[in-house]
Amino acid sequence: MTTCAPSRANILASAAPMPRAAPLISATFPASLMSPPIAGHVWPGVLSYRRNVRRKDTTMANPSRPSRVYVGVGSFTSGKRPGIFRRVGDGGWEQLTKGLPEATKVQAITVDPTNPDIIYIGTHDGPYRSKNGGDSWERLALPESGLQVWSVLVHPSDPRRIYAGTSPVGVFRSDDGGDTWRRLPKAILPERVKMGFACRVMRLAADPARPETIWAGLEVGGIMKTDDGGETWTDCTADLVKLADRPHLKSRIVSDTEIEGMLDIHAVALTRANPGVPYAAIRMGLFQSTDGGARWRDMEVGRFSPLTYGRDIRVSPQDPRVLYACLSPAARSQDGSLYRSDDVGETWTRFDHGVKAETTMMAVALHPTDADRVYCVSRTGQVFGTEDGGRSWREHRLPDGVEDIYALACA
Repeated sequence: MTTCAPSRANILASAAPMPRAAPLISATFPASLMSPPIAGHVWPGVLSYRRNVRRKDTTMANPSRPSRVYVGVGSFTSGKRPGIFRRVGDGGWEQLTKGLPEATKVQAITVDPTNPDIIYIGTHDGPYRSKNGGDSWERLALPESGLQVWSVLVHPSDPRRIYAGTSPVGVFRSDDGGDTWRRLPKAILPERVKMGFACRVMRLAADPARPETIWAGLEVGGIMKTDDGGETWTDCTADLVKLADRPHLKSRIVSDTEIEGMLDIHAVALTRANPGVPYAAIRMGLFQSTDGGARWRDMEVGRFSPLTYGRDIRVSPQDPRVLYACLSPAARSQDGSLYRSDDVGETWTRFDHGVKAETTMMAVALHPTDADRVYCVSRTGQVFGTEDGGRSWREHRLPDGVEDIYALACA
């Protein structure tokens, strides 16, 4: 393991726990109670949201090519079995169970960009694959047992090459579409924070301008990257630790150190419009690096949104300048939102007009060929969809009792 910056072991060794409670709480923020923005800043996304509220549409667009939306459920409160659900066009939700064990917790869903019938899912029981759009599944055996899969990446230049990120932390690679796997032995980071759960690789993202460069975001552990397809890895976390010295970027919920929030990585994305620059959705907001991970910049999304907990970030498949981000008050909250940037993250506006998430917004999914089709999902199963570029939205709620949603995809 190499590092993107000089070692900060001395800083970590001297870090002492702070006595105050974590700054993040689960709460709802009605407009009437919202704190005013920082002097000189405005929240144009909020203003845009108020100006452009539209009634929910009652029909789905383009019925000749209906979207297939997939949602991964981690748990139910009502005793129902978790798993993966599919909705086709205006149809209802159906649970896809053939070939999956009982109570499969689905934590990642990735559709092969070259063949929408091929889908990979990450579960608490390892990776699974479908070759028929989810009608049936087959288990893909990793060489080690007892690993949960939290992320799956299909290599952008070679759809037969698949990466799987696990908990406990590991990255596995397949060169035959998932039939066989090998562990990438150097894909690991030092433990900087002790949590009540094993650290996990939440997102794997390839640089479209240089596909052999792959970034990995760890919850709660930091960020690492490889420039050679996974054979060697570089620790890109040191500056995130340094940023946690700033008062507004300190956060601890489980551990005894306030660097915890800056190491709580949920998603990483890269775009051809800004080659080599990773964008990260972190507990403390949205961040980017322009020097390969040596230094990170706070994108200050709080200038545009009252909600800054970053859960997901994606790049439009049709326009590399367009980014989408899921923003909420906290990991478990009573609010959530979807924001869009048309200038590679410089400015943001509220995109999910006229809908109300009752819990944290967990994921966004973008149709691979139709830029007008965008979907997002809340933690407890509200799936919101637009098929006309955000002018109208519909809510497609999952069955009652959904407790934890981790994954969303569409084809």
